[in-house]
Amino acid sequence: MTVADFIRDLPDIPRIITALAEWLACLVCILPVRRREIAGGWKFAAISGAFLAVQCAFMVITDGFEGVAWNLCMAAAAFLMFCYIRVCTETTRNNAICCCCTAFIASEFAASFEWQIWCYVHDFLELRQRGWGILTLILVYAIVFFVIWQLSRTISVMDDEFSVTPGETVMTAVASVLIFAVSNLGFLPVSVPFAGRDSLEIFNMRTLVDLGGLAILYAYQSQWKSTHIQRELETIQTILNSQYEQYKQAQRAVDLINYRYHDLKNHIIALRADGSDSKRNEYLDKLENEIHDYEAMNKTGNQVLDTLLTSKNLRCMQHKIDMTCVIDGKLFDSMDVMDICSIFGNALDNAIECELKIKDYGKRMIHVDAFSERSFLIIRFENYYEGEIRFERGLPVTSKIEKSLHGYGLKSLRYTVHKYKGEVQIDARDNWFSLRILIPLEVEKTSFEQNA
Repeated sequence: MTVADFIRDLPDIPRIITALAEWLACLVCILPVRRREIAGGWKFAAISGAFLAVQCAFMVITDGFEGVAWNLCMAAAAFLMFCYIRVCTETTRNNAICCCCTAFIASEFAASFEWQIWCYVHDFLELRQRGWGILTLILVYAIVFFVIWQLSRTISVMDDEFSVTPGETVMTAVASVLIFAVSNLGFLPVSVPFAGRDSLEIFNMRTLVDLGGLAILYAYQSQWKSTHIQRELETIQTILNSQYEQYKQAQRAVDLINYRYHDLKNHIIALRADGSDSKRNEYLDKLENEIHDYEAMNKTGNQVLDTLLTSKNLRCMQHKIDMTCVIDGKLFDSMDVMDICSIFGNALDNAIECELKIKDYGKRMIHVDAFSERSFLIIRFENYYEGEIRFERGLPVTSKIEKSLHGYGLKSLRYTVHKYKGEVQIDARDNWFSLRILIPLEVEKTSFEQNA
């Protein structure tokens, strides 16, 4: 008996093997990305086991379906895969759909390829004991899904920084449907064009088309991701430049204010020396208190921070926001000027924007501190807020109608912190929004030296 004869006796892949491939394809896509709290630890194992049982039961129960019923069955299997991905991950709906499409084609390829290898081992090599079939399944699936797992780690569209557009979702879904349709053309009746003439031809076409389609989907997603990262880097660079330009403008404004302050102070001293009239002294005291607000009050020990914080503090005073700072500026001596502007500029802009929404002036409060502890630079921004703050992929969700550029300020901040091997933690509880930054001091110095 030839391999083709043997396949002719077994015209289709056992449904349990297909179900296992679909489950594994989803699993390797889920593992590299952040999971929901309800799918953490042992709960993830329980959910995964439940989905495997449901997937296998559904595929076995629907065994024997043909024509339209078979197509509907495969669509339902794909929907179960989507549900598994959606339940376990925090990714968006569009990202989950694209991942599901790729996983579905990957499972089709894996199942078809494994079945061809199994037929070859079973008949041509005449290794027909049950153990050889299980070993073949384990080896082939292990190799195929290890490669898919590696691809998912590098090209996955489900990571926190990438959002698939509706247009890209539609393109992926259409491409997946076409790949699936072409790979199964061989199962059409012989009288229909493009139908396969024997089982070996059908399986070869199915495996090769699925492999080619999978390569196309990964290449397509890789291109999206590269384009998205390039656009995001350009936007972040624009924000960095904007913060730096704001710093330079603030520096000129603060210098002018300080010049005026010292001039007026000298005038006041001269006026006091001319006489001792009580009303005149009272007027001069009032004038001195008023111009005192325009002195650069932030003396951190770092000129860049002094200028930046004074600029933000003046804005806070204008809008009746109480801003306090306790910062050791010397800790930032080795940090690049643009990086200081990115971290403090973006964090304070977000805090001020939040405070402007509070109607009660007495509750408008921002506190900033920066200090070193155990060879780490710790920066903390805290501000009072009212209402509810929702988070999506680690960032607060905006309430603005225009959302296209939302989050890039915090992304720019996080990008800068990651340059210094640091981490950013954002939290909101008890009406206090907190942004904490942790940077290793030695790494921070090394990064600056490399940038210089």
